[in-house]
This record gives sequence, structure tokens and C-alpha cells, in this order.
Amino acid sequence: MASAAEQMAANMSWGAFGKATELRQRILFTLGLLIVYRLGTYIPVPGIDGNELRAFMDQAASGIGGVLNMFTGGAISRMGIFALGIMPYISASIIIQLLAAMWEPLQQLKKEGEQGRKKLNQYTRYFTVLLATFQSYGLAVSLESGGLATDPGWFFRIACMITLVGGTMFLMWLGEQITQRGIGNGISLIIFVGIIAEVPAALAQFFASGRSGAISVPVIIGVLVMVMLTIGFVVFMERSLRKIHIQYPRRQVGMKVYDGGASHLPIKVNPAGVIPAIFASSLLLLPTTLATFSQNQTGPVMSTIMAYFGPGQPLYLLFMTAMVVFFTYFYTLNVAFKTEDVADNLKNQNGFIPGIRPGKRTAEYLDYVVNRVLVLGSAYLAAVVLFPEILRSQLAIPFYFGGTSVLIVVSVTMDTIQQIQSHLLAHQYEGLIEKSNLRGKKRSGGAKRTPPARR
Repeated sequence: MASAAEQMAANMSWGAFGKATELRQRILFTLGLLIVYRLGTYIPVPGIDGNELRAFMDQAASGIGGVLNMFTGGAISRMGIFALGIMPYISASIIIQLLAAMWEPLQQLKKEGEQGRKKLNQYTRYFTVLLATFQSYGLAVSLESGGLATDPGWFFRIACMITLVGGTMFLMWLGEQITQRGIGNGISLIIFVGIIAEVPAALAQFFASGRSGAISVPVIIGVLVMVMLTIGFVVFMERSLRKIHIQYPRRQVGMKVYDGGASHLPIKVNPAGVIPAIFASSLLLLPTTLATFSQNQTGPVMSTIMAYFGPGQPLYLLFMTAMVVFFTYFYTLNVAFKTEDVADNLKNQNGFIPGIRPGKRTAEYLDYVVNRVLVLGSAYLAAVVLFPEILRSQLAIPFYFGGTSVLIVVSVTMDTIQQIQSHLLAHQYEGLIEKSNLRGKKRSGGAKRTPPARR
């Protein structure tokens, strides 16, 4: 027997969507801000030689240039004001979250509720400015070394830094506005749109290589089939859960006695989401980016790093695997699913796992379960991230196709659809409440009062 919520969700249609005016306004607001972001990727940083930049990015399109384009929505290929993208903010937020899980002063801020959350967000913004400043300076110096600046010098560096840092902070503000007044997570949607915007051009280049004979038809068909299978596999794994049975005892409220209920605690196979893949990619892209833009003017240390840790190299793949596994465990156990906090919450709600004592024993049991679930979760993340890298390097695909981008696209799409369904469901509930109130008023107003019978 389906629940009322499931029946309402099944009855959702385009007619219900058309009646949800607030949802429509939120979607239009989100689309408007995303269009502003896309327009900003075409506004160039001052002092860049456009011809040299295009020639350079054409050579680097199949390597690091394609990686950066995929995450910045093409802004890096045009050296737009959003060339740094939203990655400094993501890196800063991840670092602040990790520090809040380990450092006592930030842990106290987390316990202060809304005020503590606002302070942590403010610290994240400050740290974003710091990271963006360092990255913009390194990018400006690399542009000078690569001969892509029309007038090298401190004036170019300062102008480049101010433009890039301002672009990142504007993107951060756009993301917050989308989260508060639009649909979905704004930061994730900005990355999602940047990835999707580069897909048509990448596919056109891919098919053009097939027509020219550089890539055979079976390889093209195989790559397309692999992409579909990867997307299906990611959807299946992201929806997979390990359910732990939770029992609640009978309780008495006043003079009434309520029977105990049963529920379950869902543990996702991948509780950390795309955070481990994004963080590992960010750390690995930084030295490669600087070395690529400085071209042949790198020192011996950077040349050695590029030789062994370039995209597609064995050490690069090994290091990526280790970092994905490490961050999956570290982020899950310290931020996404802290077993001690979950055990304390269950104890405060008088819930318990059958056969397990509340408190410390429950936390130990949850540790046991989560650690074993994460074996599958970290292996799944590493496989999705590495398999396209290996395939791209072996088949010499002329555009970047990464597992991290597939994870982001699938996860953001699923999350956005769920939020739209939640808004539609809330709108249907509001409609039912309004109808019931109107019926109640009609009945109370239309009923005739009978005078009391005389005795």
C-alpha cells in the first residue's frame, strides 16, 4: 500500500508544475544567474595576448587544458574573469570543515547553532580570498613565463590578481544567492553548468576526429557505450544504502501511552559524495597547471614532477587512487558521518539498535559498519575517477573526459530533481490544506442553526 506522499509524487505532472508559481520563479531566478555566469566566462582578463592564448590552448586541449576547461566552463581557454572558477571556495570550505571536525575552537562554533554556522561561513570566505590570491599570483607569473602577456610586469600581475580574485568572489556570491533563492546547491550548479557547457564542443571535436580517420568507428561506439554504462553505474551506487534497524521503546506522554516504533538508519555507500574526487583533483591540478602555462621555462624539480605526475602517468593514477581512498574515509568519519554524534543523537531520542547497548557500544558498531561500507564506496569512487583517465590516455581521445565530471553531473542532477519534487510536493500539500479550509468555512457558514428544543 503506497503512502499518501508516494501517491502525490506519482500524480505530479506538467499541470502541477505550471500551478507552482513559487517553484517557477525559483527556477527562472536560477537560470538567470547561471546565464550571468556563462556571460562572465567570455569577459577576458586585461593584458592577455589572445592569439598566443588560442594557439597555446589548442595544443593543450587534450591534456591539462581540457581538464581546466571542464571545471571552469571554458573560462580558462579564454582567460576570462572566472578563470579560477569556484574551486578556491570549494577547497576552502573543505579545509574549514576538516578543521572544524578536529580543532576544538571550531568544534565549539559548530555547536553554537546558527551563529556558529555564520562565523564558519565567514572564515570560509576569508580563506577563499587567501587561496584565490595565491592561485591568481601563480597563474599571472605562469602567463608571463609562457609569453601570453602583452605587457609583462607588476602592473599586469596586480591587474590579473584583482580580476581573478574578484571573479571568484562574485561566483561565490552567485552560488549563495542560488542556494537561498533558487533551486539546488548553487556552488554545485555552477560547476555542473561549466561541465555541461563544454560537452557539445568536446563531442563535436570527438566526432570530427572520427570523420578524419584519427579515431576508428568501433572506438567511438565503445566510448559512447562506456559513458552510458558509467552514468548508470554512478546512479545505482549513489542510490545504494545500507539500512540499520532502529527500535524505539514505548513512551508515555501525560495520560497517553504510545507504542514503540521501528525505523532504519540509512548509510550511503558513498557518504562523502564528490568531495574526495574534487579535493584530490584540485591538489593534483595545481602544480600541473603552473607547469603547463610556464611551458618550457620550468625548473628541474617541476620538470620531474610533470614527467612522473602528469595526467595519465602511472604515479599520477596511483597517487589519485590513494588520495581518493584517504579523503573518502577521512571526510566521512570526520565530517559527513560522525559515528559518535549519531550514537549520541540516537541515545537522546531513546532509539537503539537491537542487540547493541546505547552509547559507546552503538558508536563502535556504527564504526564497524561504516568502515566496511566505505571499502566498497572508496573502491567505487576510485574506479569511476580512474577508468576514464586510463581509457583517455590509452585511446588518445582528443578531449578531456573524467570520472570526476561524471560524478558531479550525475549527483547534481539527482539532487536538483529531488529538490524540484520536494517543492512540488509542498505545493500540493498547501493546495490540499487550502481546499480543506475553504470546505470547512462553507460548511460552517452554510449550515443553519436549529433553535434549542423547548421542554
